[in-house]
Amino acid sequence: QVQLVESGGGLVQAGGSLRLSCAASGRTFSSYAMGWFRQAPGKEREFVATISWSAGSTYYSDSVKGRFTISRDNAKNTVYLQMNSLKPEDTAVYYCARQELGGGGYGSWGQGTQVTVSS
Repeated sequence: QVQLVESGGGLVQAGGSLRLSCAASGRTFSSYAMGWFRQAPGKEREFVATISWSAGSTYYSDSVKGRFTISRDNAKNTVYLQMNSLKPEDTAVYYCARQELGGGGYGSWGQGTQVTVSS
């Protein structure tokens, strides 16, 4: 059972930046695509970004494209989310997740880290 631990959240003013990290346990991290999701108060969880196992492919939601960058360091078992030009509507709990092999759903989730963007 993999464990995913997010960190790096906090309070930032609009226009600012934060970098989230997600550390994974185990020795098979490099085999899996990883994703970031977020859930704002009163809203459903939504997709933010995903990165392939090799980091050769990334994909973003339209709401964050051009502002957020997902990356990974397989030697450190860590995936990152660099968030720039933050907006109040980016306020949410951010979760990292591991995609199941074969293009399945996201079966393992972290506990989340709070990001609050003030106007």
